[in-house]
Amino acid sequence: MPRPREFEPDAVVDQAMLRFWWRGYRATSIEDLVKATGVKPGSLYSAFPGGKHALFLKSLERYSKLIVPQKLGELAAPGASLAALRGYFDGLVQDLLSPEGRQGCLLVNTAIENAAEDDEAAAVVRGHLARLEQCMTTALRNARGAGEVRASVDPAGHAKVLVATCQGLMVVGKANPDATVLRAIVDNAFAVLV
Repeated sequence: MPRPREFEPDAVVDQAMLRFWWRGYRATSIEDLVKATGVKPGSLYSAFPGGKHALFLKSLERYSKLIVPQKLGELAAPGASLAALRGYFDGLVQDLLSPEGRQGCLLVNTAIENAAEDDEAAAVVRGHLARLEQCMTTALRNARGAGEVRASVDPAGHAKVLVATCQGLMVVGKANPDATVLRAIVDNAFAVLV
């Protein structure tokens, strides 16, 4: 008869998520995960068939459920408009200016480190980008309807540009967390809307 688990799987995923977020997939070893979670290797493999990679994918899912909604904030609301969109970008800049924020976004980090060679991780990243693009499209459509942006703005097309801008902003912010540079990127992205 197998022994009952002595740990909460969600708590293990939370700790693993933080480790992957801070160190990246490749730099995080099973030993690191054992230290972070307090769970022995055999128990990790038993709870997460597929080992480190399975735990990584669970971490990405958990990040998408817990962290992304916090970061999206008002941008995820159906009535989001230009203020919510700008607020999202201003929040990114503020995050990138803090020591904790320099770790970036786990999904952006994953896109850079793993997506080209890990189809499952790439699928999670694509899902995140699609969600972000949809939120931005809705906000731009609402902003155009309210006269907050030029009538000629194509919400779907410009949302794609803003998604690419925010992803690039996070990469630049990791290497050069200079407030003037980051704010200039955001200001220029929004200047074409009005």
